[in-house]
Amino acid sequence: MQEIMELVTPRLLLRQWRDSDLAPFAALNADPRVMEYFPSTLSREASDAMARRCGDLIAGRGWGLWAVALRETDRFIGMTGLHIPDAQLPCSPCVEIGWRLAFDYWGQGYAQEAAQAALRAAYERLQLPEIVSFTALPNRRSSALMARLGMRREAATFEHPALPPGHALRTHCLYRLTRAEWCAREGVTT
Repeated sequence: MQEIMELVTPRLLLRQWRDSDLAPFAALNADPRVMEYFPSTLSREASDAMARRCGDLIAGRGWGLWAVALRETDRFIGMTGLHIPDAQLPCSPCVEIGWRLAFDYWGQGYAQEAAQAALRAAYERLQLPEIVSFTALPNRRSSALMARLGMRREAATFEHPALPPGHALRTHCLYRLTRAEWCAREGVTT
């Protein structure tokens, strides 16, 4: 069994999933505000299956899309982390960084704090050469966070293969950050 990585920030804990995370995760996946730039909200069954898959991937690799909890209360607020996309994308093979937080926790810097911890783990502990992130073109909030993380946007967009032609969210933008770029920005020697 792989050693499971947990990440700690000043306010957050990125950890393995628990059964107690399933109900609040289902609530955020059913929230149209949270899921605005996804094809649809998720049913309880689909949300539970996603959480269990995230947990299984972490158990197998030691890292992945972690459950995010407030350190002070251990309250689950969402997920953030690293994932190897299943879809064939222009950047494949790749490791992406992603996040999804409950609406009540937006605008407080939690997504950036958790994502920075995930990037640090990707480059310092896992020694990954590059991290990508992508989102539907209209999702300006996520694009802005990618830029704040120091990721650079590719000029070209791409059509996400999981969405049908003509779908309003099919066109995606792609951001990249290499380990060398991150190390230079953070003042870390490679």
